Order: sequence, then C-alpha cells, then structure tokens
Amino acid sequence: MSKPFPASPVSVLGLGMMGSALAAALLDAGHPVTVWNRSAAKTGPLVAQGATPAETVTDAVAASPLVIVCFTTNDNVGETLAAVDLTGKTLVNLTNGTPAQARALALRARKQGASYLDGGIMAVPQMIATPGAYVLYSGDEQAYETHRPTLAALGGTQWVGTDPGRAALHDIALLTGMYGMFIGVAQAFALVRTENITATEFAEPLHAWVSAMLGGVVPGVAAAVDSGQHLTDVSSLGINQAAFSNFIDTYDDQGVSPELFVPFQKLLDRSVAEGHAADGLSRLVDLLKK
Repeated sequence: MSKPFPASPVSVLGLGMMGSALAAALLDAGHPVTVWNRSAAKTGPLVAQGATPAETVTDAVAASPLVIVCFTTNDNVGETLAAVDLTGKTLVNLTNGTPAQARALALRARKQGASYLDGGIMAVPQMIATPGAYVLYSGDEQAYETHRPTLAALGGTQWVGTDPGRAALHDIALLTGMYGMFIGVAQAFALVRTENITATEFAEPLHAWVSAMLGGVVPGVAAAVDSGQHLTDVSSLGINQAAFSNFIDTYDDQGVSPELFVPFQKLLDRSVAEGHAADGLSRLVDLLKK
C-alpha cells in the first residue's frame, strides 16, 4: 500500500482573528505551517499547535511555495512585501480590499516573480474549515488549480475569473447585501424598542419576513435587471415613493434617527421625477449608476 504524499507547506502572514483561524485550519489539515506577524507574540498559540514561527517576513516567505496573506488593509500587504523576494512563490492575498487594489497587487507580485491569487473570505473566523465557509478566488488560474487542494482546507473554493479584481468585486457585492440587511435589522430593532418590545421578541417575525422576501425578491429583481424589463404588477416606484414618507415620519415620531433611510427616500423621489413611476424597484439598480 503506497503512502500518501505529505501535505505541502504553507506560510501564513498576518495573525489577527481571521489569519489565526486560517493557519489553525491548515495545521488541522496536516500542512506544515510557518507563521509570521508584525507583533511576534501572536504566533504563540499557533506555535503551541505545531506551527513554526518566522523571525522575519522574508524568512516566512522563503519557507513555503504557497504564501497566504491576511492583513488589515492592502496597503499593509504592499508595504510588507515591497522588498521581499517572491520569485517562484504563489501569493494568495485574503485581505479585504477593492478590485483596483487587487489588480495593482497582482501586477506588483508578477514583477516580483510571483503568481498571484486574490481571495474574498465569505465567513467569520469561527466558520473557517466548516461546511458553511467558502472563499472566492481570482487571478492566476494555473496557480489556483495547483494549490486548490491546500486552499480547500479553509473552506469551499469558488473560482470567479482570471481578472485579479473579480474576487474582491464579488466579496464587496456580497457584503453589500449583508450590510444592507443589517441596516434594516438595526432600524427595525431600534423602532420596536421605542414601544418596549424587546429585540428578542421581535427577532422571529423579522427573520421570517426577511427570509421570505429575500427568497422571492432577489431572483425576480435579477431577471428584471438583466432583461431591462422593469414594469411590475407587485409594487411600483410611484406607490413606494408615496408610502415611504410614512417610514421617515414614524422614525421621527418614535425618536429614532432616519439617517439610514433618508437616502433611499431621495432615490425613490428621483426615480419618479425621471419618469419611472410605473416601474418596479428593480429600476433603482440602473439609477444607481453614476
């Protein structure tokens, strides 16, 4: 019976909550892991789990063919790796950033001799290596295919294209939906608590309503946006505009700031002023273009 090939070594740079979770998952999957952090003390828990600490970022990069970076900002990535020899390495940048930043870092990495993958982590640290976690990847497709088995230790892998900025675009778009949901949840809780209704008491009907609406609305809006057919038999922009002032008035009457929702009122007003009163809410997607 042949012995399995040993797991490939990986270096992880940046040991905040997410970076530490990534390194721990790789260790659990049997990979030799070298870790580095600007504050060396953060390497301690991972070293206790079997990781090898690197004294310098140069040492960390040299230790493995695959280098995973998870810093606070992409400026940190550029500054930290500016003088490091990346020849022959695959750099996987899992730092949250913009598509433009990802493209710039990909160009810099190639000039330094490395293959570049940008990634968007769709999980919180506690979800890493669980079935619910996945990571979006874009950039060098050959590097992705080569290292995909290793990257799978972090969660599901989803390839979104050879444009290095595509993963960041998907990441920001998905997080936009999440923050939009949270804005609504926060406003709803603030509103009901003005009448001594607890957030816990209101959570179940709110969750059920939002879940039902997401399941029914998102596919329909997507189809309307892609087809350019925005007429609706559900709820027109004209009707929404006429009703939305009730939301703002209620917030004011109940002593809740309307600042999260005033911009939406302005967009509804503009949509009607520009002649789209008969269209559905999907028309707003086009109106958001600058």
